[in-house]
Amino acid sequence: MCKVIAIANQKGGVGKTTTTSNLGIGLAKQGKKVLLIDADAQGSLTASLGIQEPDRLEITLATIMSNIINDEESPEPGILKHEEGVDFMPGNIELSGLETSLVNVMSRETVLRTYIEQQKANYDYILIDCMPSLGMITINAFTCADSILIPVQAAYLPVKGLEQLIKTIGKVKRQINPKLKIEGILLTMVDNRTNYAKDISNLLIENYGNRVRIFENSIPMSVRAAEISAEGVSIYKHDPNGKVASAYQSLTEEVIGDE
Repeated sequence: MCKVIAIANQKGGVGKTTTTSNLGIGLAKQGKKVLLIDADAQGSLTASLGIQEPDRLEITLATIMSNIINDEESPEPGILKHEEGVDFMPGNIELSGLETSLVNVMSRETVLRTYIEQQKANYDYILIDCMPSLGMITINAFTCADSILIPVQAAYLPVKGLEQLIKTIGKVKRQINPKLKIEGILLTMVDNRTNYAKDISNLLIENYGNRVRIFENSIPMSVRAAEISAEGVSIYKHDPNGKVASAYQSLTEEVIGDE
């Protein structure tokens, strides 16, 4: 059985891309077959996996989705391989144009699902890095996902902004994808030396703990984690003995524990 997890938060800069790549590579290290999908027009995941110029790629997620919309066959799969054992479908700026044109498409919420269904037989996990908005591409990701993992920066405003995201997930679950659930909320960029981080954690548990799982593991603040997007490798390769690698290892185990 393949599990599809969308990594989403409409706020940018909360660690979605870092979580997608390191959770994906963490799962691959545990012997799982993993496909990462870059569903963000900024192409951050694609860049963080070592593709210097995502906008020059011939086949990306936008190409595949356009072909599905137009009932055309894709000439080739376009899936790339990363040295650390994951496959990935790149994304780039063309997704912005696609988002606009999706408005007029029949069954517009299910375009990505058509593609995911074709890929499921080949993988144990498919992780989708969503853009920082609740637009049509993100709704597509929610429509084909089994669950949504929500990275939240350990700060007051990002925690307050969760309500709209949780409402949107509930709406998709009621109207389009009844099996959808929230995988959990993951606190990122946590400075464990401060009381502020503890206050934010308590605020999360107070407001959402009875409705949504909050991962036991949080991701600490780290300069080393910020460096990896330029390196094109995961935290496991860049800083294998550091606290962030250890945190993502623990998160991977929590996710696998749900199987």
